[in-house]
This record gives sequence, C-alpha cells and structure tokens, in this order.
Amino acid sequence: MFDDCVIMAGGSGTRLWPASSSRLPKQFLPISEKDTFFSTSVKRALSVICKKGYVIIIAGKPHIPHVISDIRKLKANEKKRIVVISEPAAKNTAAAIACAVKYSLFNGSNRNMLVLTSDHIINPLNVFKTNAAAACASAKDKKLVVFGVPPLHPETGYGYIEAGKIISGIGNVVAFHEKPDLQTAKKYVKNKHFFWNSGMFAFSAEFMADVFHRLAPGVIAPFEKLKKPAEKHFIKLQGVRVLNSWPGIENAYKKTKSISFDYAIAEKCTQTVMVKTGFEWIDIGNWEEYSKISLNNSGLVFNASGESCYVDSDIPVALAGVEDLIIVIRSGKNGKPASALITRKGQTQKVREVVEQIKKSGYTELL
Repeated sequence: MFDDCVIMAGGSGTRLWPASSSRLPKQFLPISEKDTFFSTSVKRALSVICKKGYVIIIAGKPHIPHVISDIRKLKANEKKRIVVISEPAAKNTAAAIACAVKYSLFNGSNRNMLVLTSDHIINPLNVFKTNAAAACASAKDKKLVVFGVPPLHPETGYGYIEAGKIISGIGNVVAFHEKPDLQTAKKYVKNKHFFWNSGMFAFSAEFMADVFHRLAPGVIAPFEKLKKPAEKHFIKLQGVRVLNSWPGIENAYKKTKSISFDYAIAEKCTQTVMVKTGFEWIDIGNWEEYSKISLNNSGLVFNASGESCYVDSDIPVALAGVEDLIIVIRSGKNGKPASALITRKGQTQKVREVVEQIKKSGYTELL
C-alpha cells in the first residue's frame, strides 16, 4: 500500500470541446449517473493507500469548486484522508509532482507515492490494485515505476514505452517514444516490447526528490523554500481540507520551470522500471470515444429519422434525416460563451484543429 497518492487534476481538456474547456476540464465531465472521470480516480486512490496515507489532489484555483463538488458525497472518514493543494498557476506535470513530493516529505522521508491521472478509465479495480502493489514494491527499491499498457491497436495519440524482458510482470525501461505516425504505430503493436504509456508513476518521495535535484533542479529548487503548512493555512470545504494559502507557493510556481514530468524526469532517469498492466485502460481522446461510454444522448432530443447520432446539449435539439453525427451545444448559460460543435463520426479528431483555429482567431474566451 502507498503512503500517498497524488492526483493531477489540471489541464484544459480541449479534445472534448465545447463541453470541456478551461473552466470545466475533461476530468470533471460525467462518465455515469454518479461519477466523473475525476471522482473515479479519487476512489482508485483511496483503494491503494495505507490507513495513515493521504490522497493529495493538485488542482488550479479555478477548478477547486469542481473538485469539491465531485467528492462531497464521500464518507467522512474518506474525506479526512484527502488534501487538496491549490495551484496558483499551471506549470505542467513536473511542477505539480515536485510540489506533491515536497508536501509528502513533511510527513516522513520514506513515503511511497503513486501518481495518477484524473481523466482515464481503469477497470477492474482489483487488477489495478494488484498492479499498484507490484509498483509499490519496486518503488521501495529506489526505482521510478511506470505503467505500460499492452497496445490493442495502432494508436497515434499515445506515447509508447519500450521495455526489456518482462519477469513477473516487471521489466526495465529501454526507452520512451513520442506519439508515432500510423506506420510506426503498426510496428510498435507487433513488437511485444512496446506498451502504451499510461502517464502514471510510482516512487519513494525521498528518492524522487534526489532525482529532481540531479535531473531537473530548476523545477524543484523553488519548492525547497516552502515550510510545512500550519493548520491556519487550510480551509475546509464540504469536509475536505484545502491548502488554500501556503506561504511561498505563489513565488515557487512563478520561479519553477514549466515542463512535463516525462521530459524532465522519466525519459532521463536510469533507474526506471515498468509494470505491465492487466487492467483495461481507456484515455477518452475524442467525442466518438466519449459517446461510446455515455450511452444516452444528453439533453432533450427530438428525433425524426436521425440515425446513429449522439447529442450532448443544454438546449433542445431536433434531428431530421441525418446520420452518424455528433452534436455538442452549450447555450451560454450562467454568462459562459455559447458554442456548438457538429461533426461526423470518424472525424472527431479534427476538433483539435478547430481549437487551434479558435486560438489563432483570438476568441480564446470560447476555450
């Protein structure tokens, strides 16, 4: 079991625009009647920490209300094991992890940590816990542990891990590979040593602090000046402790380097091993994939011969004589800008191009 589990809850999630935006990132979208991507991640974290462990949630200040809303229904004893750290600025994943490591070290030097994403689907839980236990054992042995998912098809949207011989589910990492083109992805799938990079990590806090100092001192150095926060620096929201005013945190984020943990640490660390996962792992990267997990249309839909269409709208929508469309509409309630997306199934990856056009046009308030 881990001493601490870190959930990175930042990001803008524009791949599911316009439902997902900088105001409401993808991780806070629903995946069932009861859960969001984020709330299921919290449940996973709680399942793999020890009795005195904490779930450390790193989230931007604008997203704290979404965090609290998603976990407000947890039991009181579960809320006591959660700490939310309010990020004053978005500085990528390396800074978020360095901040969490610094916080964890205040509670002891030999704490093992698991870093989870907040916007993936992982099932079943018991297999995840088995893989997490294997990662914890390696983390205690002063290793950086990554989780490699056996690829199911040639995927150009994921990074890949190249591993050596797998023994008892664990192998040394040979190299990390960027998102490939289709031909390269086809070669990776045929090679038993290549795995999808899940974006999850395990390590001991003390070991990782040393690795940061060696490989990315510009990331962790600003956080070294932080002192253990006093109780007065926390506020309670719906029974959850939020570190809302950590003295020096604004300056630390201002001075830290903005870089991903993969680039800053994982790709450079020579003490890295990989756990071959046995669970189902889904990174919902476009509307077509999201429509498969959200089986029903969202909103009031009138359908006259509209075949195989998916609608997510906060205003009524009528379909007549169309097929294979995905329609997403946000009407601009509560002062938010109105926007609509209409795309054919099989073309939803092009939403990225739309988002880039919006950025270039200057209408960034839509994002």
